[in-house]
Amino acid sequence: MLDWVRSHQHIAPVKLLRSMVQSSSSSIPFRKRFLERFSAGITFFDRKDRAAAIVIDERNVQPGALLQEFQIALHLPARRRRVAYSRERGLSARRACTLFSVARSALSYRGRKLAKDAPVIGRMKALSAQYSRYGYRRIRIFLGRDGHRMSPGRAYRLWRAAGLQVPRKRPRKRISASRPRPQAPSGPNQVWSYDFVFDHCANGQQLKCLTVTDEFTKEGLAIDVDGRIRSLRVIEVLSRLVSERGGPTFLRSDNGPEFVSKALLSWIVAQGIDTALIEPGKPWQNGVAESFNGKFRDERLSLEWFRTRAEAKPIIERWRRHYNEVRPHSSLGYLTPNEFAAQRANAASRHATGRVAAVPGPPRPGPLHNPPRKGNMEQPRDAVSS
Repeated sequence: MLDWVRSHQHIAPVKLLRSMVQSSSSSIPFRKRFLERFSAGITFFDRKDRAAAIVIDERNVQPGALLQEFQIALHLPARRRRVAYSRERGLSARRACTLFSVARSALSYRGRKLAKDAPVIGRMKALSAQYSRYGYRRIRIFLGRDGHRMSPGRAYRLWRAAGLQVPRKRPRKRISASRPRPQAPSGPNQVWSYDFVFDHCANGQQLKCLTVTDEFTKEGLAIDVDGRIRSLRVIEVLSRLVSERGGPTFLRSDNGPEFVSKALLSWIVAQGIDTALIEPGKPWQNGVAESFNGKFRDERLSLEWFRTRAEAKPIIERWRRHYNEVRPHSSLGYLTPNEFAAQRANAASRHATGRVAAVPGPPRPGPLHNPPRKGNMEQPRDAVSS
């Protein structure tokens, strides 16, 4: 092997370091590091990696044993690629296959997975182009809806084979998940959270979006878009939601001036709703609203270029409906918020008992508490007979 490497130094720069290790036991860590680099694709055939070095202990490491370790570290597809690379550099097919322990019949082999996975990869690329901020987990849910059901492992393999990736967002400090959330909901329509999201249009107009979410079902109840939203506008949006869905038990928000105004607090008291204001400097207590706002900005505001405020309103409303009806949510078992809310409603109706569940509508009138006496009931009969 040493003679072959020296005779092919023109293929790539090879550094034969003469500082050899005295004992074979001390060269084991180096061999492990080299095998890691070799299995990662850094070989002496690669001209791009100028810093790659092959350290061979001529006294303690036999070339045949070292080559055998190299072959074990590489799987068959990688060895076939290196055979193709060696043939491009002038080696014969017989010699290249002998060096990398690849049968010559394997060079013309074409796997069946490529033809089997081609339609799935094509659909995956189309979905990735449509939803550029979705990873392979959510794309797998969309593929399952189209009839391509697969495990997460296969979805990840096809995602990597297609060369798809989602740009990483800037990591942020995360709070410990073990801290309890005050007034945590245990059912739908118990806790609503609302907050503001800001953006700008191309003409310089400000976008102020009021987002209202259900903390249990993760539904986006409303996104009101305008340039200025004061407390009276917040009351108008909440009144419309209460008339459609009924009032929640708690309203969670930060201590913004729109949320602590006298008009809004008076309306909340009149509706019999309790407030759950978060503590100053602790936005994680309003985590559902912060998560919804982050997805809203990442998947819609950062991808759209609104020319005017009038153009932004219908686009944002379409995204809200898509979020509730189409987009799978990881914390809901990859169900949509509407599907999760429907499942909870069906489960509640199945487990409900009593007259209210059996007979919908108002209850039947009960018996009279003071039934009339028998003597009093005979008087009308005499009167009628006379």
